[in-house]
Amino acid sequence: MKPSYIQLPEARSTNTYLSTIASTTAHGTVVYTLRQTAGRGQRGNSWESEDGKNITFSMLIRPSVAPSQQFFISEAAALAVARTLDKYIADGGVSVKWPNDVYWHDKKICGMLIEHSLSGGRINSSILGIGVNINQQQFLSDAPNPVSLWQIIGRETPLEEVLHTLCDTLLSLEDSLPENAEALHREFLGRLYRGEGEHPFRSQGVVFNASIVDVAPDGILSLRLSDGSIRKYAFKEVEFVI
Repeated sequence: MKPSYIQLPEARSTNTYLSTIASTTAHGTVVYTLRQTAGRGQRGNSWESEDGKNITFSMLIRPSVAPSQQFFISEAAALAVARTLDKYIADGGVSVKWPNDVYWHDKKICGMLIEHSLSGGRINSSILGIGVNINQQQFLSDAPNPVSLWQIIGRETPLEEVLHTLCDTLLSLEDSLPENAEALHREFLGRLYRGEGEHPFRSQGVVFNASIVDVAPDGILSLRLSDGSIRKYAFKEVEFVI
């Protein structure tokens, strides 16, 4: 199955727009714009995107995974972005930062906001909102560590080429769930940012060193502390110290 596309001249948020038409919209529909004026990110953050320079889109899917396994959807989405960027970035520096940002070394090239609609004990639909920095040469917001594909490879890349490659990969991986969940989870763990060794984390204002053990199907992160104990954290309960 291939994605279908709706292009908007501009939008405050492609996630918000797609949510208003979700009930009558087919699986695999992509809403994208080259001018997003109020993009939303995780933790209530905004997403900076210069007009006509980056990819900002949302895809609606009707997944076959249970609500308790919803993080499989997030893993597939992050891997789709990472696999796509691998086609342009040759140094092997692309990784996935839990829960689903995509990094190049210590800099953020992609953010996403995934919103689920539940009904009758199942996920009725999911909206995958994704922003990827492609051709932007300068960032003006106070975001601490953005980077674009242009800044990495030193040249412009056709936006629609990246968009179609990414959306094809994204829909293919989402449609492979739940049967392919185990293989994708192994790939996700293997691509985790700071996935090996001890690194600094912060929780409730306290900084500590830990190593990543696993990520559960519901997204819970397991960390092994320096004393060998295992602690589990939900999203927003712990953060990387960059």
